[in-house]
Amino acid sequence: MYVNNLNHWYRSLLALSVAVLFSSTALAASLPDFTQLVEDYGAAVVNISTSQHVQSKRQRQLPEGLEMPELPEGSPFGELFRHFFGEGGQGGGSVPPRRDSKSLGSGFIVSKDGYVVTNNHVVENADEIIVRLSDRRELQAKLIGTDPRSDIALLKIDADDLPTVKLGKDNDLKVGEWVLAIGSPFGFDHSVTAGIVSAKGRSLPKDNYVPFIQTDVAINPGNSGGPLFNLDGEVVGVNSQIYSRSGGFMGLSFAIPIDLAMNVVEQLKSEGHVTRGWLGVFIQDVTRELAESFGLDKPRGALVAKILPDSPAANSDLKVGDVILKFDGNDVTTSSSLPPLVGSSEVGVKLHVKVMRQGKKHKVQVVLGELPSDDSAIIPASQIQEIDPGRLGLTYSDLNEQQRLNLEIGSGGVIIDSVTTGPAGNAGLKKGDVVLM
Repeated sequence: MYVNNLNHWYRSLLALSVAVLFSSTALAASLPDFTQLVEDYGAAVVNISTSQHVQSKRQRQLPEGLEMPELPEGSPFGELFRHFFGEGGQGGGSVPPRRDSKSLGSGFIVSKDGYVVTNNHVVENADEIIVRLSDRRELQAKLIGTDPRSDIALLKIDADDLPTVKLGKDNDLKVGEWVLAIGSPFGFDHSVTAGIVSAKGRSLPKDNYVPFIQTDVAINPGNSGGPLFNLDGEVVGVNSQIYSRSGGFMGLSFAIPIDLAMNVVEQLKSEGHVTRGWLGVFIQDVTRELAESFGLDKPRGALVAKILPDSPAANSDLKVGDVILKFDGNDVTTSSSLPPLVGSSEVGVKLHVKVMRQGKKHKVQVVLGELPSDDSAIIPASQIQEIDPGRLGLTYSDLNEQQRLNLEIGSGGVIIDSVTTGPAGNAGLKKGDVVLM
């Protein structure tokens, strides 16, 4: 009886071991193998180092009329005085010493004759740019152009028959898909990290014109400007930013879609600058309460809160209070999805916009202008058309100085005087509520 039980136990253990072995083998077989990708395209990834000449601060000067005292030879105070006041005691000469501020980043070669793509912030304000190839050659790079709004820069090195990357289509990229980054984090050349696509179309503060690809690929300082590959070995993004509270990687990395990046590259190549479409509106998200008041089945679209004077929007039939649902045939799911659509559209071409206005859908035609290169020109200090309070179902007045002091706010803000039937009431606003502008 004991022997039979023991045999049964051994057979069960053997069956379990075989099952675990096969499941482990199947799991290993399902994981991606990046070795061939790295072998094929790793040589097209480069290290970028920059230097910026910075004038050091002038040395301290003695008060006027005073000179550095003559000290006995070998006095312990001699070196101390010279350190603070320089030779002669009056600042150490007319020209302060110069030092070099250095930074590191990554990039990738897109043409055999030496065009290199990287981030604008990698080469911004650089006096010298050095590109180091995979074969350890170091070449001085010429800056062809930069576009701070997309954080893309184009460099050119003097070399021929260089290895290049293969470009993909970011539209084909799917959430959950494996991706791989090659770069120089902290100066460690050609480091490879992998992960998955976490989300697409992410909007980040101060980057209105880039629908970022979010991944969990480990990205650290020095990875900026490097390529993001899919499993087919195609570049689908340019690694640009991370979200971090510590300064290091925390699982939130963001890449610029390659289609947008290459559109910028082609414009920098041919024109030396980038042209973007401009509508001239201030927009905000549609909340659940606002969606109900506007007759929408769910929160979606971009609410037109303000229209700039003399802008393309002001010259169209768009009105403040409109909710933009579609732009040139593309769905506008949130307010952050509209700027990239507008920015990538052609200037001077008539486009169709679908809006929700007072519970009914309307089609509006707009002709986009060119986005001013100076951001201050987009928001002039002159009057801006705002939503008519009557259309919202409320009246309000500006806060006075005493009310601002009581609320501990510096400027702006209004207090609601009355609420009638309309979006304001549906949103839960009441008399006496304070709205900070």
